[in-house]
Amino acid sequence: MRALTPEPGDVDLAERYACPSDRVWLRAQMVAGLDGAAQRDGRSGGLGNAADRHLFQLTRGLADVVIVGASTVRVEGYGPVEPAEEWGDVRAGRPPVPPLAVVSRSLDFDFDAPLFTEAEARTIVLTPASADPARLAAARERADVIVAGTDSLDFTAAVEQLVARGHRRLLCEGGPTVLGQVVAAGLLDELCLTLSPLLIGGAPTRILDGPPVPVPPDLTLAHALREDDYLFLRYARKQ
Repeated sequence: MRALTPEPGDVDLAERYACPSDRVWLRAQMVAGLDGAAQRDGRSGGLGNAADRHLFQLTRGLADVVIVGASTVRVEGYGPVEPAEEWGDVRAGRPPVPPLAVVSRSLDFDFDAPLFTEAEARTIVLTPASADPARLAAARERADVIVAGTDSLDFTAAVEQLVARGHRRLLCEGGPTVLGQVVAAGLLDELCLTLSPLLIGGAPTRILDGPPVPVPPDLTLAHALREDDYLFLRYARKQ
């Protein structure tokens, strides 16, 4: 074992978290307590600090599209992605903001909500072919709809369609069920994990919720950063 010796001064986060430019790259951004809890009082936002929120905004700015589950949208109170000062010039040469791509089978949305009516980049809905036809028609009026899979979303096909639209740098913000499906499909290239110095107890959800992964992805530690008592870990798929 060896100590993680802190580097003098602040690091350039935009440089540290830059995605490879020569390939499609799917990153997940998650937070967990010391006991593995992915939520505090039912929300992941209760685990983070100011540095985690800064990194959350930065990784959004680096992404071409932000993938998130419908339940996370409802619980965390998602609105459309908005420009953030943390971005600096990371979006130079790209649209001002990345769209949200919301995963939902039921399509149980309020399509008059700001998520759909105030989005600078039109919201995308990812859903299987088994979605209710009436809800699907309503979704198409307010969002771009990608249908992939029959009874459940085929993440591989959905990602292929996102890439075909020019979204090569994909950010998954969860929740745990969506991340579980992404990992099960073998699509995860990188996990950015904020380790919060909190012990939550109880039986909360972990960052990944789903059946055991038959072949777990082989990840390597790309970097470990510290702010106060929080650790910011970046694991990437071995090449």
